[in-house]
Amino acid sequence: MKYKDHSCLLLIGIWLSLLFFNCTDEEQAWTFKSEEINFRLEKVADSIRVPFGISFLPNGKMLVTNRFAGEILLVDIDSGEKKMLKGVPKSYCKGDGGALDILPHPKYEQNGWLYFSHSIGDSISSSMSIERGKLKGDSLINVERIFTAYPFYESPSHYGSRMVLKDGYLFFTMGDRYDLKDSAQTLNNHLGKVMRIFEDGQIPKDNPFVDTKNAKPEIWSFGHRNPQGLTLHPKTNALWLHEHGPKGGDELNLVKPGLNYGWPIICHGIDYDDTPIGEGITHKEGMEQPIHHYTPSIAPSGMEFYHGNAFKEWNGNVFIGAMAKTHLNRLVFKNGKVVHEERLLESFGRRIRAVKQGPDGLIYIGVDGGMILRLRPI
Repeated sequence: MKYKDHSCLLLIGIWLSLLFFNCTDEEQAWTFKSEEINFRLEKVADSIRVPFGISFLPNGKMLVTNRFAGEILLVDIDSGEKKMLKGVPKSYCKGDGGALDILPHPKYEQNGWLYFSHSIGDSISSSMSIERGKLKGDSLINVERIFTAYPFYESPSHYGSRMVLKDGYLFFTMGDRYDLKDSAQTLNNHLGKVMRIFEDGQIPKDNPFVDTKNAKPEIWSFGHRNPQGLTLHPKTNALWLHEHGPKGGDELNLVKPGLNYGWPIICHGIDYDDTPIGEGITHKEGMEQPIHHYTPSIAPSGMEFYHGNAFKEWNGNVFIGAMAKTHLNRLVFKNGKVVHEERLLESFGRRIRAVKQGPDGLIYIGVDGGMILRLRPI
């Protein structure tokens, strides 16, 4: 081999060494293999204690709710710089409460509306409400409350809450408040329900229980426990939901108007003291079965059907954050049924709280502790 060839090889070796050793140990560790795609994690932002909600604005910025502190943060995706929005309504930040979901209107560039769900009240009496407002600089202005869930209750648990805007309607979830689980089966309250209202807060006249005596007219479906995932299928536009089970029995459901999803009469899990829920039955006539359920529980939070170009092999798959089992859950569908499950990022060991597809086609996740990260194919 000629001398100059040795020199070239030496220079290449030095360059590769510098490239490798300039990477931190953490960055080297953040590469992963899936069954179909190798990918890496990239840190977008950090120091967000409980990043519950993630959404994207047309200007390339990201909105993130910090449930723990009741904050909405404006995040620069490129630099990771964060600004806490001013004018955000005060949240009750105990237990499961605080700042919850955040959602820009599909026509945000025309009307500027942002939707924000959070827990309200105090240690004596609390509930969940939805506000909408407009962003001016780093302030939320023209804020108006368009929904409040009833009844109020002292427990700081199971507020839901995820939102979806579709065809002028706002769909959103409310939990059963833990101690009031039987309320999920009665229509005179908002607990353990999916609701549908117009985007300005008015009630559609064709909601399934508008004409039912003593029923809350906002109710779309009932018999849910604590739904913390809500999304639309990108092709069918169908509404999908997942909800926490107790000890086992987390559910993935296709939500249709007026249907009863069974909680707490039917359940695929057991109570935390290992006793049955109710009669311990899993099926009953007139109550819907989940499309998929998890036992033991994964403690699901956040959900997104992937439909981008970055991960073409994953198109049509649903991604769900898992907190108890600390992974990103990937489900493959065929003819409306789950035919395969893969658990990504298990070795990463973080509670994944939020999952969202970005406008760049990448998958963004929020992890307790707390960081915003994105998955990028290698």
